[in-house]
Amino acid sequence: MVPSAFVRLAALPLTVNGKLNRNALPPPADQAYALAAYQSPQGAVETALARIWAELLGVERIGRNDHFFELGGHSLLAVQMLSRALNLGLSFSAADLFRAPVLKELASKIRLQVQPTNSAVISVRPSASQPPLFFVPTGFGDCSYVLGLAAEMDADCSVYALPWPPFNEVCPPTLEAMAEEVILAIKQIQPRGPYRLAGYSSGAILAYAIAEQLLSTDQVVSFMAFIDVSLSAASSNASGINLTREFVLDRCGILRNEHREVLESYAEQCSISELLEKAKQIGALPPDHDLHSDVSTYQRVAKFHQALQSYRIPSLAIEIHQFYATEPLDAPKLGWDLVVNAEAIHAVPVPGNHATMVSNPENRKILAQAISTALIGTVE
Repeated sequence: MVPSAFVRLAALPLTVNGKLNRNALPPPADQAYALAAYQSPQGAVETALARIWAELLGVERIGRNDHFFELGGHSLLAVQMLSRALNLGLSFSAADLFRAPVLKELASKIRLQVQPTNSAVISVRPSASQPPLFFVPTGFGDCSYVLGLAAEMDADCSVYALPWPPFNEVCPPTLEAMAEEVILAIKQIQPRGPYRLAGYSSGAILAYAIAEQLLSTDQVVSFMAFIDVSLSAASSNASGINLTREFVLDRCGILRNEHREVLESYAEQCSISELLEKAKQIGALPPDHDLHSDVSTYQRVAKFHQALQSYRIPSLAIEIHQFYATEPLDAPKLGWDLVVNAEAIHAVPVPGNHATMVSNPENRKILAQAISTALIGTVE
């Protein structure tokens, strides 16, 4: 919660109703950011890391004493930073970043790989004694939720965040094909089972498809964690309008009621790029937000949901740990007893709604501890 920049104003700009006019606030200049005493990066690792930080954080000059989170970094940017670093052969975990967020300190923990990895699997927590737990990204391709969860988990296992595989530009992807691609990435980390998988929201459906493929090749899947996903999420024929609206609201995060109302009213008449631009105009997104990147991500999201709707969920002889939100209270098994033996579904309530069970720190801690307890109970 440390401010990333400080701007001195003679007075706060107000609307005609006397409220803060966020759109009239001046953007911070480079000198406004919380930069430490500048020392230029030293060596190839610090230089490469500084270049990534500058691109992601929108700061022109990064020094070796600068702090990632004090410059405005957060979990979503941390995931992007880890992914870009992997592409350059810089290997470290999210735990390394949280323990050493100053550039020179983080650089000292980085391992150089002979060849940059192409799996894009993000190491969230380093090696441990038990088999790893692989988290699947949400239906919006976001795996930043994993960072906060892993930090609160007690189980003695490494944690990895899986990528969405590259999408075929010609043929619409199927969930089965996506699962096959993700399994290739998993096996670079863990060649053989038993495998442990987890997924949040509709991303858990992809986790189920991964389990289906693994079981078909006689691999063991010893643990499946579903975080608040119903069976109907796989067949939900959500309209393009609803998908666009939910994507933009997800990108905006916590919104004031008037901002949410404006965006929802425009959703039916705007394209994704127009709605994102509207969000920026009303102050729901920062002025320097990368809309082009969001539009590209949305195109992938739309393809994923197309694959989700065509997936026919098979019955599997597998146990599921279903961590469900208590607000609003829903059927704990959320329909999964139609394809999985009801006795094999272990339903665990978690405070909050679909979003706050992960985003609220207290709820997230309860969820992380519940997952840890379930993991410890299934150790081979």
